[in-house]
Amino acid sequence: MPHRVHAVVAAKKGAPVGPQTILVPDPGPGEVLVDVLACGVCHTDLHYREGAVGDDFPFLLGHEAAGLIDAVGEGVDDLVPGDYVVLAWRAPCGRCRSCRRGRPWYCFDSRNATQPMTLLDGTPLSPALGIGAFAEKTLVAAGQAVKVDPSARPEAAGLIGCGVMAGYGAAVHTGAVGSGDTVAVIGCGGVGNAAVAGASIAGARRVIAVDIDERKLDGATRFGATHTVNSRRTDPVEAVRELTGGHGADVVIDAVGRPETYRQGFYMRDLAGTLVQVGVPDPDMTIDLPLIDLFSRGGALKSSWYGDCLPSRDFPVLIDRYLSGRLDLGGFVSETIALDEVEAAFDKMRDGRVLRSVVVL
Repeated sequence: MPHRVHAVVAAKKGAPVGPQTILVPDPGPGEVLVDVLACGVCHTDLHYREGAVGDDFPFLLGHEAAGLIDAVGEGVDDLVPGDYVVLAWRAPCGRCRSCRRGRPWYCFDSRNATQPMTLLDGTPLSPALGIGAFAEKTLVAAGQAVKVDPSARPEAAGLIGCGVMAGYGAAVHTGAVGSGDTVAVIGCGGVGNAAVAGASIAGARRVIAVDIDERKLDGATRFGATHTVNSRRTDPVEAVRELTGGHGADVVIDAVGRPETYRQGFYMRDLAGTLVQVGVPDPDMTIDLPLIDLFSRGGALKSSWYGDCLPSRDFPVLIDRYLSGRLDLGGFVSETIALDEVEAAFDKMRDGRVLRSVVVL
């Protein structure tokens, strides 16, 4: 029998969002029903609201969540009611060409629930990133629910479901930051600060945070930045070179995703250095670079999808690091809010006043 729950729905492009009652079905084969405890307000949710991800309205927003398994469907044998989980928007299928080649973090056919959640009139909802967790309950594929240590606070734990994992993984997995490396991170929001934290934990000897907002730069030092550069006041390329003996950084992470920051990151690298783009650009953005510079500077230009993570492997590790005090997940939580405050949280996000607002249910 469907469950009537309160949830935040984006009904049409650009319209303010707020809670309404939706229907969530009992889990079918391979699915689980999750009681959501907390869900972070991510930029991706705002992109859905504004129609930048697609036009499959209405969208059920929210995807950065922790909760408890309420019920499991047929064939689910590794989860039971009461299990504490973080939700992932990548659930490797195990069968696509990438999974078969031993690269499940690139899975091209990630699993989602097959049954739709709906409005009261039966209109199917499109869940953000296949999750839809600004809701008292949500329905996901069993592979999207990753068991973690239940002693982790849900408002902190849920953040590894998207932003923290994306930034941390961009440094540790995609950028392969190692002991003694120099690293520059452009953009010190939630994803950028997670990249700062990841680089620091990986052993970088110098982590340079770059942003135009002095408040964000101050915050980046909390997560492990050893130096900061205000790119509104100084040329960031020259500043990073000066801080790295004139050479440039071994790894540069662009957590903004704009042509100007990508260009800065490209020239901010040392010769044969790595540039990782994890900030999501608008679809109409382009970049123009001299081909001779692409050739002569060498190195690697990479994009990072979800921090190239494998949730079943990486989520428990990040939770362990949080519980041991090595990863300050709590530092990303700027405020806790109710379901009816998500629209206001979007405004704070646009203004750069928060790292993460977190809905607590």
